Amino acid sequence: MPYESVEQLPIAVRDHLPLHAAEIYRSAFNHAWASYANRGPAREEICHRVAWAAVKRRYRKADGVWVER
Repeated sequence: MPYESVEQLPIAVRDHLPLHAAEIYRSAFNHAWASYANRGPAREEICHRVAWAAVKRRYRKADGVWVER
């Protein structure tokens, strides 16, 4: 299920990431959703992993807060 806006992201993502990081997450998730259409029930988990990987390329967690690299 692609996300139309940042507000639709899971609470664990939306409430812990800065807005820009959440936008990266949403974009990566939506692209992965289209790319992994044939993965069956594992599709959503794969897409969340891809999205977190995209966020971690640009952000890191420092003292419990996500900051840009």
